[in-house]
Amino acid sequence: MSKAEKTKQHIIEKTATLFNTKGYISTSLSDITQVTGLTKGSIYGNFENKDEVAIEVYKYNAGLLSKTINRSFGDEYPASVDKLHAFVDFYRKNWQFVFSNGGCPLLNAATEADDSFPALKDQVKRSFHLWMTKIEAAILQGQNNGEINKNANADQYASLFIMLIEGGILLSKTMGNPSFLNHALDKITSMIDHELTILPS
Repeated sequence: MSKAEKTKQHIIEKTATLFNTKGYISTSLSDITQVTGLTKGSIYGNFENKDEVAIEVYKYNAGLLSKTINRSFGDEYPASVDKLHAFVDFYRKNWQFVFSNGGCPLLNAATEADDSFPALKDQVKRSFHLWMTKIEAAILQGQNNGEINKNANADQYASLFIMLIEGGILLSKTMGNPSFLNHALDKITSMIDHELTILPS
C-alpha cells in the first residue's frame, strides 16, 4: 500500500461506524476530520468530496457484512439446508454486534439515501441483489440435489427472508428489544424446515 492508499483506508475504517450510526447524509466533513484526526485538506486530497467518502465507507461496511454472510454459504456447509440455517444463525449469534455498530448498513443506507443520494441508492441495490442471489443459489442447489422442494420459488423465498430479517432488525433496534428479530428468524427457520426441506419418507 502506498502512503496515499493507507491514508484513504484510514479514513474509511475510522469513519465506518460514524457513517452507519449518524447517517451517510448527516455526517459532516467536520465529523470526519474529528474522528480521523486529519485536516480537511487531507480528506479532500484523497476524496473528491464527502459523497465519495460516504460511498466508499458504505462499500466497506457492506463488504464486512457480506464477508460474514458468505461464510454461511461456503464449503463449510455442503448441504443447502445447512447453509440456510447457518445464515439464520449468523443473525441469532451476532445481533448485538450488528446493533452496536449502528445496525444493518444496507438497511440504514437504503432508508436514508432513497432519491436524495442516487449514487448511494445504486450501491445499496447492488448489495441487496448480491445477497438475494446467494440465498437463491443455495435454494436452487438444494433443489438440484433433492434436499429442497422443486416447486419452491427460490427468488420469492430469498426476497422474503431478507424482508423478514431487515424488518426484524428495524423493529428490534427501534424498540430496543431483540425479540422482534428473533421472531423473524424463527419464521425463516420454520419456512426452511417445513416449506423448503424435503423430509425423508
